[in-house]
Amino acid sequence: MDIPILLCKEEERKQKHEDSSLTFGKDFTDHMFFMHFKEGKWQDPRIIPYQSFEMDPACSVLHYSQEIFEGLKAFRHPDGSIHMFRPYENAERMNISAERMCMPTINKDLFVKAITELIRVDNEWVPSSLGTSLYIRPTMIASETFIGLRPSEEFYFYVILAPVGPFFKDGFQPTQAYVAVENVRAAPGGTGEAKTGGNYAATLYETKKAKELGYPMVIWLDSIERKYVEEGSAMNIMFVIDGEIYTPKLDGTILRGITRESTLELANKMGYSIHEEDLDINVIVNQITNGTCSEAFFVGTAASITPIGKIFYDNQEYVINDNEVGDITQRLYDELVGIQTGKVQDEFNWTYKVA
Repeated sequence: MDIPILLCKEEERKQKHEDSSLTFGKDFTDHMFFMHFKEGKWQDPRIIPYQSFEMDPACSVLHYSQEIFEGLKAFRHPDGSIHMFRPYENAERMNISAERMCMPTINKDLFVKAITELIRVDNEWVPSSLGTSLYIRPTMIASETFIGLRPSEEFYFYVILAPVGPFFKDGFQPTQAYVAVENVRAAPGGTGEAKTGGNYAATLYETKKAKELGYPMVIWLDSIERKYVEEGSAMNIMFVIDGEIYTPKLDGTILRGITRESTLELANKMGYSIHEEDLDINVIVNQITNGTCSEAFFVGTAASITPIGKIFYDNQEYVINDNEVGDITQRLYDELVGIQTGKVQDEFNWTYKVA
């Protein structure tokens, strides 16, 4: 499928920021990809100047939250080339989310081609400094105008790009996490595994409360027994216990993180034993106290690998590894980011050259 390109006028181009002043998710490039699903098929794919689009007040997405999205990154390598990280896995996950939310799937080659062509158009926006990248946000929303509880028959799919700095302003440093005990993110049989906005809206209340207490991140527990660790705020979570890596098993309530999968593959290659199982928060904090749990870290696209230095649970704070980055966390971070940025050989064929 051909993708026509309409470039923005020179006088409409945005001012680019220096790499050192980039934040996360606030600046966007000059162009976007857009196409419309109607009459049972995707139509009119095109790259256009970044712009707003009109929505009727009765647009389905505004009332029934039928929408999904993805998040991936592109990196500039030392030779100046630009590479995405595992885009076909994002295409696959978006289609899984689409099926769960009664939305049309997208041909994976078209998904990757659309993003590739968009990055080529806006290639000058891809930063090159350590800790920076181009964040890519593909999104699908129900666009049909009606009020009534049924799946929409029309959809918008669009992709926007954002040059970003580190997700956390302090970069690769231990963060602090608050364990939510009052509310839950997802329940068995729900949409927890889909990357849909409602799952994130459900986290806002506890996230706000955690930040007011000085904890930037939240750790979520299961909805049945309220004791099994599930994931973090928009990130999966891992623990190092007796030198081995433990992470909650995927059971339908936890997002199938691509960074999670990549980290586990790297850890296996490095020779670490890996366990995917139920993790009782009460056992975890006891292991932190006695030192058998020596490291913990979040994994996700936005922040890659983020060490956890403190966990607040049941009115008590637990300090992990003296609030320092652990050796295993550091080694995994160096290897993963090295592959993404072209400084470490990609033996997994994870990177996809764009330009």
